[in-house]
Amino acid sequence: MNNRLKVLRAERDWSQAHLAELLGVSRQTVNALETGRYDPSLPLAFKIARIFEQPIESIFSED
Repeated sequence: MNNRLKVLRAERDWSQAHLAELLGVSRQTVNALETGRYDPSLPLAFKIARIFEQPIESIFSED
């Protein structure tokens, strides 16, 4: 699954650690999400969408 997490995070000048804290996950999880090594659970995807104030489908897309 492709995602725009790194771009959205950079637009806000947030570190991976800061985003991880907001999401309640580790920095390593954020890194794995950004690099496509890990697909988020549905609850985590909804939380990400809420934090960035965007619909899930504008953040995540199929390969």
